[in-house]
Amino acid sequence: MTETYDVIVVGAGNAAFCAALAAAESKKRVLVLERAPEEESGGNSRYTAGLMRVAYNGVEDLKKVMPDLSEAEIARSDFGTYTEDQFLDDMGRVTAYRCDPDLTEILVKKSLSTLEWMRAKGVRFTAAWGRQAFNIGGRFKFWGGLTLEAVGGGPGLVQSLTSIAKKNGIEIWYEARALELIFDDDGVKGVRVKRKGKTQVVNATAVVLAAGGFQADPEQRVRYLGPGWELAKVRGTRFNTGDGIRMALAAGAAAAGNWSGCHAVAWERNAPEFGDLAIGDQFQKHSYPWGVYLNAEGKRFVDEGADFRNYTYAKYGRVILSQPGQFAWQVFDAKVKGQLRDEYKIKQVTKRVGNTLEELVSKLEDTNQAAALEELRQYNAAVQTDIAFNPNVKDGRCTKNLKINKSNWANTLDTPPFEAYAVTCGITFSFGGLKINTDAQVISSDGAPIPGLYAAGELVGGIFYFNYPGGTGLTNGAVFGKIAGTNAARA
Repeated sequence: MTETYDVIVVGAGNAAFCAALAAAESKKRVLVLERAPEEESGGNSRYTAGLMRVAYNGVEDLKKVMPDLSEAEIARSDFGTYTEDQFLDDMGRVTAYRCDPDLTEILVKKSLSTLEWMRAKGVRFTAAWGRQAFNIGGRFKFWGGLTLEAVGGGPGLVQSLTSIAKKNGIEIWYEARALELIFDDDGVKGVRVKRKGKTQVVNATAVVLAAGGFQADPEQRVRYLGPGWELAKVRGTRFNTGDGIRMALAAGAAAAGNWSGCHAVAWERNAPEFGDLAIGDQFQKHSYPWGVYLNAEGKRFVDEGADFRNYTYAKYGRVILSQPGQFAWQVFDAKVKGQLRDEYKIKQVTKRVGNTLEELVSKLEDTNQAAALEELRQYNAAVQTDIAFNPNVKDGRCTKNLKINKSNWANTLDTPPFEAYAVTCGITFSFGGLKINTDAQVISSDGAPIPGLYAAGELVGGIFYFNYPGGTGLTNGAVFGKIAGTNAARA
C-alpha cells in the first residue's frame, strides 16, 4: 500500500521541525521521516548548546522572544545591541565574503521574526548568561553578538519541537531512512523509504530535505575535505551521512558552497568516535583564548586571541587536525580558572596538573617536553603586561616578537596550579551542499528550481565558507526551515 501526504520532511532536527510546523499551518497531512531510533533522534540539533544568533536593536526586541525576562534580570544585564548590519558584517568577515548575499540577507533579516514565530509555537528561549556574558561588578555584559539560547539547550529544543509537532498533528516515523526521491519530468513526487527493515514508497506533493550534512561518513570526509579527515571525531549524530544531499544530486540538483570546508572545533582527545547524548556538547573545549595551545612538538601554532571565541572556534578544529598526532594541549594557569567554561569540569577530560610549569610539562605525554617548556618561557617573556586584561573586549593585551603572536588576552602563565587539557578535532557539520534560492527551492544543475523539492539546514551549501559565527547554524536551520515548509505547503 502506497501512502500519500501533503508534505514529507526528511530529518527530525531543528530545521526539519520548523519546516514541518510551517507546512502544518496550511496542510493537514505532514510526515517527518527520522532515520534514527527515537532515543537517538533529533539530528545534530540535539547535540548543540542551543545558542541562536539573532539581530536585535535592544532589550525590547529580546523581550519579544523572551517575554518572561524580568525587570531584575534586565537591570543586571547589559545586552547591548546586535544590529542587522553587524550580523551581515560578521557573516561576510568570517566567510571571507564568500557567503551567498541573497541567502545571507534572508538569514539575517528573518532571524528575529523566525524566533518570535518559534516562541509563538511554544519554544522557549532564555539569555545565555552562563556562556556568553561575563559578570563585571555585578552586571552581566554580553559579547560576541550572541545572547539567546533555547531553554534546555539542544536537547530541550528538540524535545520542545517534537512535542509541538505531535500536538499539531504531524506524523513522525522513526527508524525510517529515506533512500531516494521519487521524481519524473514534472518534479519530485515522493520518497522511497526503508522503515524498520521494510522498503516502501510514500507519495507527496512536496518534499523538504533537512537531514544534515555528510560529516558522519569518513569516506565522504576524505573525498571532499581531504586526507586525514577520517581521523576526526564526530561531535554529533552518527546518522548524518549525507543521504539528503545524495538523493537530491541523483534527482538533478546543483551542488553549492564550500565542499572542502566544515565546522570543526577543539574536542576532548579521548572522546568517542561519535557524539554521546549523555555528555552532549561538553566534550568541546572553548576557553583557549585565556591560555595557550601547544602541539606534540611543544610549539604554539595558532593565535589563541585572534578574535572572540565564537568567531574562531569553528575553524580551529581543522588546524588541530593538521598538527602532528592530530592533537594539542590547552594550557592555563590559576588566574583564569574562574573563566574556564563548565565543559572543563566534567569527569571525561584528559587533564594534567602541575604546581610548576616544569612539573606540568613533564606530564604532557606524546609531546616534546623540553621544547614545550622553552616555548612557555618565551611566551611568558613576550607578554605585554602593561596592557590591561579585559575579557569583554578585544583588549590588545598581546605578545611581541614571537613567531606566532597572541593578539588579545595574553596573560603570563605564572600562577599555580597549572592545568593542561588534551584536545583533538571534532567535526560538527560540512559546509558543502545543495543550491537553493531564497524560497528554499532546490535548484537543478540546469539552473531552474526542481518542482516539489525544498531544502534547509546543514545540507544547504553557499552560506558558510571556511568559518562560521557561533550560533548561526540553528538560526539558519530555523529561518530556511520555516521558509521551506511554508512554500512546500503551497506547492
